[in-house]
Amino acid sequence: MGIRVAVAGASGYAGGELLRLIAGHPEFDLVAASAHSQAGQPVSAVHPQLAGLDLTLSTTDPEALGGADLVFVALPHGESAALAAQLDGLKIVDLGADYRLRDGGEWTRYYGGAHAGTWTYGLPELPGQRERIAKAEKVAATGCYAVATTLALAPLIMSGVAEPADVVVVAASGTSGAGKSPKAHLLGSEVMGDLSPYKVGSHQHVPEIKQATGAVSLSFTPVLAPMPRGILATVTAQPTSCDITDSVVREVLADAYGDEPFVHLLPKGQWPHTAATLGSNSAHLQAAVDMDSGRIIVVSAIDNLGKGAAGQAIQCANLMFGLPETSGLSVFGVAP
Repeated sequence: MGIRVAVAGASGYAGGELLRLIAGHPEFDLVAASAHSQAGQPVSAVHPQLAGLDLTLSTTDPEALGGADLVFVALPHGESAALAAQLDGLKIVDLGADYRLRDGGEWTRYYGGAHAGTWTYGLPELPGQRERIAKAEKVAATGCYAVATTLALAPLIMSGVAEPADVVVVAASGTSGAGKSPKAHLLGSEVMGDLSPYKVGSHQHVPEIKQATGAVSLSFTPVLAPMPRGILATVTAQPTSCDITDSVVREVLADAYGDEPFVHLLPKGQWPHTAATLGSNSAHLQAAVDMDSGRIIVVSAIDNLGKGAAGQAIQCANLMFGLPETSGLSVFGVAP
């Protein structure tokens, strides 16, 4: 028998993607999957794409999940901490925000309520983070917008190429990023043929991005896009010198990610597409320096349910158990 894993919050989009990836993982054995309102339902009734996965959703309680070696927690923000406190002795990867932030004041400001604490941050591509994740018992997986933005921005600030006090991000996300709960503004008739900003100037991923990248000031505008999944983030920053060119920016990104299995700097002139990352754990990057303003522009594309959620969580779990980081994950997207 392999490593026993369970998924709490398995009825949501991220939970369903976790189940799909775990079912194809060479070392993971799925022993339990829980949900709230869907408890008692077969997995295939909630996730038709998983027909043939013979498992019934249980209630979300420690008894149902306690037989696992590792629990993935895919609950809404603010609900992970109560469950995690009852899972003594188990390794946990939390896909929610409860343990991402170091600053309790920022948690209260953006999420409200008491800060649960801080776990090891689950972005292996950050310097030194892969080693920290490998030693961790508890990992806080990243936010989806945070992954796309951090991968584009962190090397530029850390190398001294970009000013940390002048960063602007506009990022479009598919509707699955809003979760599976029915909401009027997510109806097909409302979303199709439309782009709409939301949480402008107050999105909860801002403090996480600043913490991960070293940015001091960040203007972030999220946009709801008429597609099920994917994120396209356009990140702009003021260069630290007028000598910063396209080639300099690309060299910084190439040095940061040249050996990374999931982060790809595209050939010069080829720009990222969300569809190209569909179903994968990859991030696609491209960079330029604006001819008029002189600002650095990096565009990043990910699958918000892959590298932005379930895939990233699997990647961290692989490290926690000493497995090859790419186990059970695809580098390549699905097309058309």
